[in-house]
Amino acid sequence: MYNGIINVYKEKGYTSFDVVARMRGICGQKKIGHTGTLDPDAEGVLLVCLGKATKVCDMLTDSDKVYRAVMQLGVETDTQDLTGTILKRVDTSGLMEQKVMDAVMQFEGEIHQVPPMYSALKVNGKKLCDLARAGVTVERKARPVTIYKIQVENIALPYVTMTVSCSKGTYIRTLCHDIGQKLGCGAAMKSLVRLQAAGYRMEDAYKLDTLQEYKEAGTLKDVVTPIEHVFEVYPVLTAKPEFDIMLKNGNKMALQQFQETIKLEPEMKVRVRMSDGRFAAVYEYREDLGLFRPSKMFLED
Repeated sequence: MYNGIINVYKEKGYTSFDVVARMRGICGQKKIGHTGTLDPDAEGVLLVCLGKATKVCDMLTDSDKVYRAVMQLGVETDTQDLTGTILKRVDTSGLMEQKVMDAVMQFEGEIHQVPPMYSALKVNGKKLCDLARAGVTVERKARPVTIYKIQVENIALPYVTMTVSCSKGTYIRTLCHDIGQKLGCGAAMKSLVRLQAAGYRMEDAYKLDTLQEYKEAGTLKDVVTPIEHVFEVYPVLTAKPEFDIMLKNGNKMALQQFQETIKLEPEMKVRVRMSDGRFAAVYEYREDLGLFRPSKMFLED
């Protein structure tokens, strides 16, 4: 069984579930999950977690992301993108580029977004998109998200191409819609590419057909990123051989039971390895106990 992460390039036409289903066939295993849904018409980075790496799906989903979006001004739809039903059209011939730039830049920083009805977000156990397709609209509370940076790449009215660096939970469709509301002409997202997620870049992503070829050549393991890579910002502690069994069993451990000496800080997290160097777990230091305790265990059988 594969344990690790593959940076998949999701092509247009695939749902995120389609990608997981195809990866199960390629890898020959059921324990697979994805991190961060992409709409069928969107493309780009979709991180797929294999085996024990499914334990970090939540961490990767919650990471910051970078997108390139094309926004069309002067049109509003029920889905906030061009796949939906057009609700309104407005002439944008008199719109000035500087006014567009000024409106876009007002959305940098912490903002509040009302999640779109056509989204995978659940309300009372039901997906908003399923309710929307049934003709039901429910009230959604605005949620805080952070837009770290918006880089306007090109303005060719009514189209605006921009790169957006943002926090988890940001809807780029909604960002386009809200910019349109600010300008008074409406807007919808024309296209979307996820350029980066959790530090994984689109340039390094693999298409599904390419991964199938690697599988057939017996080299698929070469493109699987080890789980430990996710935690590379944490310091490393290696168990002394006589304490391997404690680590394997997920016991609390003292600093003296590791080969390294580090400066201890409350609630600090560390990567923990067996004495032979195998990555085993992420541990957290508890100052009240004077011990490290397991946060997530990953040791392969």
